[in-house]
Amino acid sequence: MDKLEAIKLLYESESKHASYQVLSDRLSRLMQLPKTPAISRYEKERLNFILQYIEPINKTIIDIGGNTGFFSHEFLEANAHHVTYFEGNKTHAKFVDLASNILGYHEKIEIIGDYYTFENNNDTHKFDVGLLLNVLHHVGDDYGNKNYSIIQAKEKIINQLNFLSSRVSTLIFQLGYNWKGDKDRCLFNNGTKQEQIDFIKEGIGKYWNIETIGVAVDKKEVIVYEPLSENNIERNDRLGEFLNRPIFILKNICHDKN
Repeated sequence: MDKLEAIKLLYESESKHASYQVLSDRLSRLMQLPKTPAISRYEKERLNFILQYIEPINKTIIDIGGNTGFFSHEFLEANAHHVTYFEGNKTHAKFVDLASNILGYHEKIEIIGDYYTFENNNDTHKFDVGLLLNVLHHVGDDYGNKNYSIIQAKEKIINQLNFLSSRVSTLIFQLGYNWKGDKDRCLFNNGTKQEQIDFIKEGIGKYWNIETIGVAVDKKEVIVYEPLSENNIERNDRLGEFLNRPIFILKNICHDKN
């Protein structure tokens, strides 16, 4: 079996997040997959917004919960210097390892097939840009103590965000509304963007500045992300839960905890 056939099998492997992401454009062309994920998570639309504010050239990147590598590979395509990729799903990590070799990135990406701990004070590695997209609402489920209460989970979310301020200069962050992905465990009473934004602002103010917040907008059935405004702050149930998740671009306030 050649490498392309091997990664096709890995990409389609059954798991909680199987085929969760689209693939980077170049990898998608190489693999010639007959299907795309059944539920779009608008990776390209989110990337287009992010790249309006982030210049990847020569930057060091940490991708936490990198799934099947779309953002890692696209940042490398945009000439990032190096990516450190964390993913606790072993199948996904193996897929990204194989894919990175096929794409010629094996020397520019470090694959760590484990969950990021958010607590290793002996690790002094620092990064220009961090990607933390739709990970932290899985605390106590995919990673962390499964006995957390929802209150403890929310405290952990803030603590883990703030921990990264000593490791990352700029953080690109998204958070789901439903703890553990369970719609009966909503993190915020009404599930609104304003509630989530207020929660993040209150929790991170001593560690991060919010540079911008991106919001998904339906432009004649084409999704684009635009800066937060009075016109797009309201929750739009027609778009579904995922597209109501804001994209935060955060800059650290230069706290040095080492």
